[in-house]
Amino acid sequence: MSFTIEKHFCGGTLVDTAVFTKAKSCTSEMETPVKKPCCKNEVELIKSVDDLTTVTLEDVSLEHIQLFQVVLYGLQIQFESLPKQLIPHKDYAPPNLIADIQLLDEVFLI
Repeated sequence: MSFTIEKHFCGGTLVDTAVFTKAKSCTSEMETPVKKPCCKNEVELIKSVDDLTTVTLEDVSLEHIQLFQVVLYGLQIQFESLPKQLIPHKDYAPPNLIADIQLLDEVFLI
């Protein structure tokens, strides 16, 4: 798989980039006094690797298998699940406030 990246520059600043599609150009094509256009498009083609190598289980050495097992065991220990915590006030709903009692009684914390 390969893909293209298109970039549209206007006056030296990047205006738009697009992957798989065409980059949008400026709305006004301004020209310099030398009659050179200030806008330019750059197309970058990214090519993929065509030769893929496959490895069978017989090609893997015993040391690589042991190393893989150690890494998996270490990851398993590192990401152990925590015990489920009990939240005693999870279903508690506070009472509805009819009036602000502190304001009615004019009691303020200083």
